[in-house]
Order: sequence, then C-alpha cells, then structure tokens
Amino acid sequence: MLKAGVLGAGHLGKIHLRLLNQSDKYNLVGFYDADPKNAKKVEEEFGYTYFNTIEALIDAVDVVDIVTPTLSHYDCAIQAINKGKHIFIEKPITKTVEEAERIRELLAEKNLKGQVGHVERFNPAFLAIKDKLDKPMFIETHRLAEFNPRGTDVPVVLDLMIHDIDIILSVVNSKVVNVQASGVSVISNSPDIANARLEFENGCVANLTASRISLKNMRKTRFFQKDAYISVDFLEKICEVVKMKNAPKNPGDFDMILQNAEGIKKQIYFDNPEVSSNNAILDELETFADAINNNTKPIVTLQDGTEALRVATQIINCFK
Repeated sequence: MLKAGVLGAGHLGKIHLRLLNQSDKYNLVGFYDADPKNAKKVEEEFGYTYFNTIEALIDAVDVVDIVTPTLSHYDCAIQAINKGKHIFIEKPITKTVEEAERIRELLAEKNLKGQVGHVERFNPAFLAIKDKLDKPMFIETHRLAEFNPRGTDVPVVLDLMIHDIDIILSVVNSKVVNVQASGVSVISNSPDIANARLEFENGCVANLTASRISLKNMRKTRFFQKDAYISVDFLEKICEVVKMKNAPKNPGDFDMILQNAEGIKKQIYFDNPEVSSNNAILDELETFADAINNNTKPIVTLQDGTEALRVATQIINCFK
C-alpha cells in the first residue's frame, strides 16, 4: 500500500481524507492544514493524524495529495517533488501555465508520477459514452452553479469551466486555433459568468458557458457528430445517444423516419448505454495508485492539466 498524505483539509480535502482512509490501495498517514484551528477540529472529529508542518507530512509519505487553494499548488508541488514524492494535484493544476510547466519538468527529472484532479473524466455518465464519441464537430457545454463564496478566489473559468475544457480537449484530437470569450464580474472581483468559443484546427467548434451565480445547478454537455447526437448530464449522471441510419425499406409503425429534400430517408434510434454507479473521486485516486504501482501513464496527466490551464488562460485573457 502506498503511504499517502493530504495537504489541505477544507471541504474537498476532507472528502479526499475519507476516501484515502477507506481505500485498499493507500495507507492514509495524515494531513496538514494551514489553519491550526481547523486542523485540530478535523483531527478530533475524524481521528486523522495532523502534522504541524508541510515538511513533516511530505517526509512521512509516498504520495502527496494537494487539495489546497490554487494559489499554493505550485509551492506545495515543488516541495513534494524535491523530496521524491509522487503528487496528485487538484484542478486547476496551478495559477499560471509557467508554474505548471515547471512542475512537469521537475517531475520528469525526478522520474515521478503526477495526476491532476479533473474528476469529470471519471463521471460514470461520461465513461458510458466516451467510446461512442467519434470526431464531434460541435460541442456545447453549460456548467451553472448557485453562488458559493468558496472558489471565488479565481475566475469562474478556473473554478468551473476548466472541467469542460479538459473534457473537450480529451475528446477532440486537434489543436485549438482560435479563442473568443466574454466574462462579467457580478459579485466577485473576478468574472462570475463567462462564455467562450473554441475553434479547432480540424473544424470542430465548442461553445462553453459557465456561471457561479445561477439560480439552479446544471452540468450538461452536448456532442454533435456525423449521424449522432450525444448528451451527458454530469450532475444527474445520465446520458443519451441519438443516432441515425439508413431507413429500412419497410419501416415499422413506431420507427422514427426523417426524409430530406433529396428524398433520402433516415431512421432515428436510441443507443443509450448503461451508466454504472461509481465514486469518481475514489476512482481517480485509485487509478493514480495503479499508475504508480504499475509504472503506467496516469489517466489525467500533468500535460492534460497544463493544456486545460493554457486554454483557460487564453479565455481569461479575452476579458482584459
């Protein structure tokens, strides 16, 4: 079992602590939190071992799970890597692309493993349709959330939209060639609502909307490709696959048939896959353990996290 320690015991950090503690692939050694009062409370309530310094925790583990605010990701990662530790780092990987590149370089020099916490890659609804995606040419995403002060230290692009950026980059095998975006600050000092249009070298276009001042929560993505429409509800963990094929000569009474102006008939049918229940955060942590133990490539690499941040930064730069 890999000895693991968590940096940061906030809302998400406590979830990571609980899951690492129950995992058969990790031995949870303990945690560090910059707020001693919160740390003592977590230690007393859950029984996890609290380390007084980051250095002491890093020295005691094999894997450092970084769940601190984004602004401190870089310093935490560099300390861990310099001590020869593998790192799991929450999204966004760092505040700047330059910081992310430096972490990647240092990790490679030390021959260590790293994974970024883009948890939607492990969402069961996305996993169910992933193999059905075949060169989507138009993608539309909506990620809306009710206001929560947590996370407002960064623009909504880094807080919410980056989930969808990563998903899109993982399925569109092409380079982003143009970015257009607008954002509005309503209650925070940084944009709370944003829309972006990404154009890819292969002709694919993605339209992304993210808001953290919505009256309801929504996390939906729609993929349009030749002869198919695929939708994923990341919040409800459901998906829908609508396909088209040449209509049979003798369609049934309940067959859905469309005919275009040229007289070509197509049949619409549903190919909805089964969505298997899972714990996405536990899965991302345990697949990282597998990558370390088997010396294989993590599912969400630091390169993936860096590219998602690179596109997110381009979007943010459009606001200026």
